[in-house]
This record gives sequence, C-alpha cells and structure tokens, in this order.
Amino acid sequence: MARGTTLSIDAMGGDHAPAVIVDGVAQFVAERPETKIILFGDEEALKPLVAALPGLSGRCEISHCEHKITSDMKPSQALRRGKGSSMWNALEAVKEGRAGASVSAGNTGALMAISMLVLRKMDGVHRPAMTAMWPTLKGRTVVLDVGANVEADAAQLVTFAIMGEAYARATLGKERPSIGLLNIGSEEMKGHDEVREAHEMLRTLDLNLDYRGFVEGDDISMGSVDVVVTDGFTGNVALKAGEGVARMLATRVREALTRSMVTKAGALLASSGLNQLREQMNPSNANGGVLLGLGGVSVKSHGGTDARGFATACRLAADLATSHYPEEVAANLVRIQQKGVAAG
Repeated sequence: MARGTTLSIDAMGGDHAPAVIVDGVAQFVAERPETKIILFGDEEALKPLVAALPGLSGRCEISHCEHKITSDMKPSQALRRGKGSSMWNALEAVKEGRAGASVSAGNTGALMAISMLVLRKMDGVHRPAMTAMWPTLKGRTVVLDVGANVEADAAQLVTFAIMGEAYARATLGKERPSIGLLNIGSEEMKGHDEVREAHEMLRTLDLNLDYRGFVEGDDISMGSVDVVVTDGFTGNVALKAGEGVARMLATRVREALTRSMVTKAGALLASSGLNQLREQMNPSNANGGVLLGLGGVSVKSHGGTDARGFATACRLAADLATSHYPEEVAANLVRIQQKGVAAG
C-alpha cells in the first residue's frame, strides 16, 4: 500500500469537474489519510467544495490556476495555450518533485501531449503507451497500447512488454506477470511482420520476462495472461468493442429481468449474485489509464467518471508513485539497448 506520497490533481478536468473530482479525492483520502493532495484549479470554485468535506481538512492544498484545458481543445492548441492551466501545473508539480504522481480526467489528447512535453520520455522509450485494466474471469489484465500510438514496430512492442510487465507487478501485485502478444492466431506464421518479429525477439532475448507467445482477442477476457501487448490502433478498437459489449449485455439483462412479474421475482431471489456481478463489472473499480514510459507518473481518469471512479484512479497513482516500476523499466531498457534493439 502507498504511504506518505503527494498527489497533484487536475481539479478542473472531466465532465463533472470540479465537484466529482473533489468528492473522489475525499473518498481516496479517507482510505489513505497519510497521502497529501494538491488541487490545481479555480480557487473560488474549489474552496467551498473542500470546506464541505471535513475529511480534507489539513490534507488538501489548493493551487489557483487561471484557466483550464477544455474538452474540445486539440493537442497542438493545448501545447500552445495550456501553460498555467490546471492540467499543466499538476504535471509540473510531478516534474519538480512536489508530487509523486498526477491525476486528470481531462482531455486525453491534451494530457498525452502535455505529459510528454513536461515529463519527457524515459531513456530508451521511443513512444509511450497508454494502458487499460481489463476485467477478466481471473481478475484483471493489463492491455497496452490502447490509443497512444496508431502503429508500433517490433522494437516498440518489445518496449511495451517491458513497461507492461513492470506496471502489472506494481498494480496487480504479481511477482512475475505473464505476457502475451495480441495476434489473429496462435500459429507462428500468423500476423503481420512487426508482430512476428516482436514475437521472435521476446522469445529469444534474455529479458527475464514470462512471455507466453501469441494470444487472441478472446484470451483477454479469459485472463489467459496478465499483460496483453498490441499497437494503439488495435488496442483501442478492442477496448471500445469490449466496452460496447458490456453495455449491451447490461441493458439486455436488465430488460430480461424486468419483463414480467415472474422475471422480477426471479431477479429478487437472485439479487445477491446479481449485485456481485454488477460490482465486478462496475467501471469505477478499474478506472485509470497510465501513460507508461515517461519520466513521471501521469494517470488518466475517464472523463465521465463518478467520485468512486476518480478515487480508484487516485489509488492507482499513489501505488505507482511508491513502486519500483520506473527502476525496473529502466533496467530492462538498458538490457535491450545493449543487445542492439532500437525502436524506430
């Protein structure tokens, strides 16, 4: 469990900011009272929200920002106009060492662009990767990349595997997470050149990874491996498709259980199991994607999150801020550089 760290929060980012953000921070601080919080945003709007939550008293500092990054702002605009915004200043706090990690529910493209500019990339990382936590039959699986890069060559996929493995160890608590490379089949000849080349590198290079080979789309939800590696285009399509299927199933189950008095009675009898299923599928329990490969921790919360979901993203940020993830990634990146593997 994370102890004694400080989180910098973009309090103005997200569909329901700043109220939901402050409520989420309060829920998180109730669990982790040793964690300090810096809220970046409009001081006039934030003061009454913080004052209404006694649990934040003495644990929360407000840092006033004149403006915020809007949801419709393009990444290029955010880079030109974003300095001094709540998002930018929250990331600057991580860069300066005043905070161990930053959390924002704001504009995804802007956050990625500003994070890369402010925090910079780790040595040996050509392109950072965005992660997602995927609910499975065995718990959770880390999937990356889910949108930071449309394409990835073989060396970049190997880098994603290294970062994903260290991230899974820090977040899932597994000493030796297993890794799979997403493909259209498990056979050696399947897939495009980059995937097959990455497979050969992961299989033969001495990287001390528990690499299990190719996995297919249905293996993700089955929990066949702890980390699934792919390019951002494929990962994002898979993620959105999975979210759509989950919403469709939830709607159909609700319709089926409320269709008649008999089905309503059956739902009442099965309420304990249904509540457990709802809890397992609740997106608030898996909220928070991390842009891996940067010189600091930047966590992206879903823009439409509720307070519980934002608290989950804060928990993830605190755990990463006090983990050995950066050192583990750096050590393995040095190893692949020594072997002459370079991302293009």
